[in-house]
Amino acid sequence: MNMAVMTRPAVLILLGPPGAGKGTQARMLEEKFGYVQLSTGDLLREAVAAGTPAGLAAKAVMEAGQLVSDEIVINILRDRLAKPDCAKGVILDGFPRTTVQAEALDGLLAETNQKINAAISLEVDDAAMVERISGRYTCGSCGEGYHDSFKQPAKAGTCDKCGGTEMKRRADDNAETVASRLEAYHAQTAPLIAYYGGKGVLQTTDAMGGIDDIAQDMAAIVTKATS
Repeated sequence: MNMAVMTRPAVLILLGPPGAGKGTQARMLEEKFGYVQLSTGDLLREAVAAGTPAGLAAKAVMEAGQLVSDEIVINILRDRLAKPDCAKGVILDGFPRTTVQAEALDGLLAETNQKINAAISLEVDDAAMVERISGRYTCGSCGEGYHDSFKQPAKAGTCDKCGGTEMKRRADDNAETVASRLEAYHAQTAPLIAYYGGKGVLQTTDAMGGIDDIAQDMAAIVTKATS
């Protein structure tokens, strides 16, 4: 086989403010394309539990009550990307959050001659975020997302995906905290839209519609970006 024509793993980034539906859409893309969804929180927890060098470094920082550095996160991500299940592609949900992290990610991918296929911005109306965020909850067993208004399980209190009956709500998913979180997003993370736009990999989708409609748009974007 000519190694020069081997398909590189796809790398997708989801951008959007709290409540935009990134987690839900990432899971749907994961199921459709066979990519692996990677969120920063899950990566940290897995690395700490596995006791990897980067995980131990993260554990020490967190136990000291400090924020895990970008360098540690990148090292954890490097370890995760090397695992066999990431060979087809990954969906990054929650990373990068800043242009500094985006530049570090570019450097990491360059180590294995990889690149970002698409950074997809889920565009929403800020005013609608209050209802979205305050109404969402997840299955405590598998993490499947639900919402009081937009996506209730077929049987109340029972997860459609795994049958779990423990539902969880984030303590900060309330109207009082939404404004400050949106402000933080626009100040820190929204500049990534300009960053990836400058690299020619930015794609946008209207995330105010139905979940299935958004998923169809996202699938079309991913198919084109990875073909």
